[in-house]
Amino acid sequence: QLQASGGGLVQPGGSLRLSCEVPGFTKGYHAIGWFRQAPGEERRGVSCLSSGGGSTYYADSVKGRFTISKDNAKNTVYLQMNSLKPEETAVYYCATASRSFASIRAIYTAVNYDYWGQGTQVTVSS
Repeated sequence: QLQASGGGLVQPGGSLRLSCEVPGFTKGYHAIGWFRQAPGEERRGVSCLSSGGGSTYYADSVKGRFTISKDNAKNTVYLQMNSLKPEETAVYYCATASRSFASIRAIYTAVNYDYWGQGTQVTVSS
């Protein structure tokens, strides 16, 4: 199981960096994604990084504010989140995908990911 961490309470406009430790058994993944789910809403893709690190993808709502990156030596993927907004309060999850995506839309769709972390709460509030 993946292990996500780094969530917490932050004021609007603040920053957080989430981390996702990837256990050895998932090293054969095609990509790693970050999702978020607010109460009563579906889980939505936020960002994705290809396993080689050559391609990154961001939902339109976070472009220019969020950055996904990877530390191969630590088997960890990060999501740097800046200029956070109250509506981004949610549980954030990391997940790995073992197969290539059929479309750009598929990158942000939870059903296309196989292994999930248990989530970390991000609360943006003053």
